[in-house]
Amino acid sequence: MKKPLSVFTLVVSIVLIFGVGRVVADEIQVAVASNFTTVIQDMAKRFTERTGHKVTLIFGSTGKHYAQIINGAPFDAFFAADVRRPELLAKEGVALSGSRFTYAVGKVVLWSPRMAYVDSAGKILEQREFRYLAIANPKLAPYGRAAQEILEAKKIWVDLQRSIVRGENIGQTFQFVKSGNAELGFVAYSQIKRPGNPIEGSFWEIPQSLYTPIEQQAVLLKENNIARSFLAFVKSEESRNLIREYGYSVR
Repeated sequence: MKKPLSVFTLVVSIVLIFGVGRVVADEIQVAVASNFTTVIQDMAKRFTERTGHKVTLIFGSTGKHYAQIINGAPFDAFFAADVRRPELLAKEGVALSGSRFTYAVGKVVLWSPRMAYVDSAGKILEQREFRYLAIANPKLAPYGRAAQEILEAKKIWVDLQRSIVRGENIGQTFQFVKSGNAELGFVAYSQIKRPGNPIEGSFWEIPQSLYTPIEQQAVLLKENNIARSFLAFVKSEESRNLIREYGYSVR
C-alpha cells in the first residue's frame, strides 16, 4: 500500500507544477525576418525591462520561417518581410483571426562598405566594375525578390547572373558585403542606418518605382497574453518612432 503524500511534499509538488507553468507562460518565441533584427532586439529589450517577460527571437528568411510554422514550429508570433505569408497563414487558420497587421515598410539600398564606390544613381551596375553582387534569395526573401525586380527594371538581370551571389536571407546577404566577399549588394536600408550614427560606406537609395513596396506584416500564432502584449507594444507610438529611426516607414 502506497503511503499518502505528506503535506510538505504536496505543497512542493503544487509549487513546482504551477511554478514551471508560470515560467513557460512568461516567455514567448517570435520568428522574425532577418532585416528587422536590430530594431526588434531593441524593442524586445524595452518590453522585457518594463514587463519582466522574456522574448526569444529567432531570425531567418520569411520563406523558411513560413515552412517551419506550417510544419508545427512552436512560435508564438511571426514578423514576416512580406504580406503574402502572413495572409496565407491567416487563410489556412494557422494565424489567429484578426491579428495580422503591417508593422513596417522596408526600403532597399545598393550598398558597399567602401567610400565613394556606389554612386547615388546606381550607375555602377551598368559599368560592372565589380566581381560579385550580393542579393538575398528571391524565392525565400522579399528583399531578394525586390532586388530581382530592380535589376529586371534596369534590364540587366540576365546579364549579371554570373556576378550574383545569393544569401539565404537578407542577414547573410549583408554579411557577404560587409566581409568583402562581395563588393556590393542589395540590402535593407535598416541594416546600414543606425539612430544617431552616420552611414558607413556608400549607397544608392533605390527609387520606389523600381520595385514593389516591401510591406511587412506580423501575425499572432497562438492565443498568448504575453505575445498579444508584445504585438501591442510594437504598435505603440514609441515603437513606431523607433521603426522610423531605423530606416523604415510606417503606415
